[in-house]
Amino acid sequence: MKKTFLLLILLSFVGFGALQAQDYGTGIGIRGGPAQGITVKHFISSTNALEGIVSTRWQGWAITGLYEIHADPFKIRELKVFYGAGAHIGWWYNPDASWADIGSEYTIIGIDAILGLEYSFDEIPISLSIDWKPAFNLIGHTGVWFDGGGISVRYIF
Repeated sequence: MKKTFLLLILLSFVGFGALQAQDYGTGIGIRGGPAQGITVKHFISSTNALEGIVSTRWQGWAITGLYEIHADPFKIRELKVFYGAGAHIGWWYNPDASWADIGSEYTIIGIDAILGLEYSFDEIPISLSIDWKPAFNLIGHTGVWFDGGGISVRYIF
């Protein structure tokens, strides 16, 4: 039921409003949340972008690559909705968390989804975004991680 609901929400954004060009080509910045790190977003067309995230979590790291589609359902030029999917690879170490054996190390490989909002300022070369990025580890500590949200601040070119 939850999967169907999430799929309907994602698909509904496709039908809202006309797709419009994003206001920048590339943005580089920081990402905060349960996994914090560095983010780079580059538009390959007026509505499609590639995002790379290098993040740390549980005394480890992960590299995530995402393909994102941006839409303008609110008719506010600076505010976009984006959604997409991608994959991650990384390494976790668990010194004392409750989700795994104490002292365990995991090489993780999995798939990700993303849904968010992004606002690009006209006056300054900054974009702010907030997103939800659930992930599913296929290898390593397998399972679904629904707590992958974050806030990103990027300097845009």
